[in-house]
Amino acid sequence: MPDAHFLLRGLSIILIDLLLAGDNALVIAMAVRALPRHERLLGVTCGAVMAVLLRVALTAVAARLLTLPYVQMAGGLLVLWIAFKVLADASDPPEAVPAPHRFWQAIWFIVLADLTMSTDNILAIAGASGGHVGLIVFGLCVSIPFVVFSSNLLADLMDRYPALIYLGAAILGKVAGDMMWQDPVLARYLHPSDLARYFADALLIAAILVGGRRIGASRRKQPG
Repeated sequence: MPDAHFLLRGLSIILIDLLLAGDNALVIAMAVRALPRHERLLGVTCGAVMAVLLRVALTAVAARLLTLPYVQMAGGLLVLWIAFKVLADASDPPEAVPAPHRFWQAIWFIVLADLTMSTDNILAIAGASGGHVGLIVFGLCVSIPFVVFSSNLLADLMDRYPALIYLGAAILGKVAGDMMWQDPVLARYLHPSDLARYFADALLIAAILVGGRRIGASRRKQPG
């Protein structure tokens, strides 16, 4: 029954999107949190659509992308920067940030972070599709509404409960650390033990939380 088999592959892809879109939604929510509320949905949608279009183009070379040196390291550093920057801006309500360039900056962050964090999603969808191009495109496009809804929900929750910003930054610190440890260069030369990785992740999280909070506090002390 080829039709039933095709349907089963499609359902598998939807499940993969649900399971693997969480960290992407979090980093997007952190990136757009500095935007006014009326710009968030547009920013998330534009960034997600652009990222998915690039994912479709990169699916054929996803396995190769994972092995390139410094790709995951650069992605991890970008995620760290987003977490640090959001914490530094956490003392300002989103509506108080008037700079229009923040909109395009947020989209740029979304596209870069999504591409570097989504290789597992791309490979899983490519495998579940059995090489069917239509299913690959379907799976990558289905991820858009999941990410858009989750990102907006998380950004709104961060406005209502500011402590979630620190929790999100800590989670992104762990995600960034994992990405950098998986980079071929670090894996080849360092061969870190699990204990060393946990310790390094803890240091990254502490650096983000302490550094971001101090910069935010120093901004509040500055006049006007």
